[in-house]
Amino acid sequence: MNRWYVVRTQPRRDERAAEHLGRQGFRVYLPRYAKRRRHARRVETVAAPLFPGYLFVQIDLGRARWRSVNGTIGVIHLVCHGEQPAPVPEGIVESLRAHEDEKGLHTPASLMVLNPGARLRIVGGAFYDCVGIYERMTADERVVLLLDLLGREVKVRLPIGAVEAA
Repeated sequence: MNRWYVVRTQPRRDERAAEHLGRQGFRVYLPRYAKRRRHARRVETVAAPLFPGYLFVQIDLGRARWRSVNGTIGVIHLVCHGEQPAPVPEGIVESLRAHEDEKGLHTPASLMVLNPGARLRIVGGAFYDCVGIYERMTADERVVLLLDLLGREVKVRLPIGAVEAA
């Protein structure tokens, strides 16, 4: 029976390991998210691993030569309990895939679990580096924050990508 297992990869070699495992016939899942990167006054969005140093591989332990995973380029080892690989609980990989966008990336909205009262830092725009209190999410995926400006609370609506946990 095919199950998902976790593979520990070498630093910054996630994609290389996924490529080589795929060449060996394994089904591989490397979840990625849209990361905003700033450099020299430019902001760009790049695909970055959601779990750096780890990826998922689907194996049928009864049929496949699963020990070959450990000798794959870019792989450190298959995560095991004793001598046997440790399976990922059912539904985890499927749940991760269900939250991807059409490009196969996780968006900031799919990654954040926000509770009213949570403190969020603004990472872009006129209120850069201000910390506010999360109030709610609007229908068009914008965050409503309460900011303390000039001695009073002001509601600000921002795109979800413009905030991070404080």
